[in-house]
Amino acid sequence: MAPNVEAETTAAAEGEAKRPKRRTRRPDGRRTTWLFRFDQQYGHRFVAGADEAGRGSLAGPLVAAGVLLDYECLGLTERKGLAGLDDSKRKTAEERERLYPAVLAAASKVVVTARCAGGIDSRGLHVTNLNALADCLARIAVPGAKCLSDGFRLGSRCPVEHEAVVDGDARSAAIAAASVIAKVTRDRYMRRAEDAHPGWDFAGNVGYSTPGHREAIAQIGISDLHRRSFASTAYLQLELGA
Repeated sequence: MAPNVEAETTAAAEGEAKRPKRRTRRPDGRRTTWLFRFDQQYGHRFVAGADEAGRGSLAGPLVAAGVLLDYECLGLTERKGLAGLDDSKRKTAEERERLYPAVLAAASKVVVTARCAGGIDSRGLHVTNLNALADCLARIAVPGAKCLSDGFRLGSRCPVEHEAVVDGDARSAAIAAASVIAKVTRDRYMRRAEDAHPGWDFAGNVGYSTPGHREAIAQIGISDLHRRSFASTAYLQLELGA
């Protein structure tokens, strides 16, 4: 579903040929190296990271992911594949799609969990988010692993010892990798949901608040993928706000 120049004159083409060819820009691995260093400062062979996508959307599930990296087995090939790894919000959709299989190839273990709109409405967004992150860390942890969650302490709901890292998806390679997995998984789901739920442009907005999405809600109401408890301006107009 991705959207997609031509030579003009012979003289222009000849002029172009005289210029030195520019090398294809490759992903900058410098930030990724910093992310690896952050994880390795703990001195653990295994580092597990958890992050979520869809926390602030109007429609669709909250998706959390956990990624376990084995720094004793993370070779040069895997590190090169992860060049450009960063907080998924800093990457384009195309960059995230490139990184997705690279994370799967580099990680020792990957888990994903999703929480539907109904569950978010009944339990509350924050509690749902914490439970999803805790579930991912519990399923991904191995003995001796350093477990990291993005931003939040998960409390007793998480059975493994862990550390909350503020802005972790921009600091830790394991959390950044989890953010890519969660974001790509959720976006793919929402784009597929367009077929069954036409009218809200889920293929374009993937459930987030955009002018077009809010206008659609005001005109045709909400779908079963929408969160009724979310205090959106458009929801308030329809007297559906919390």
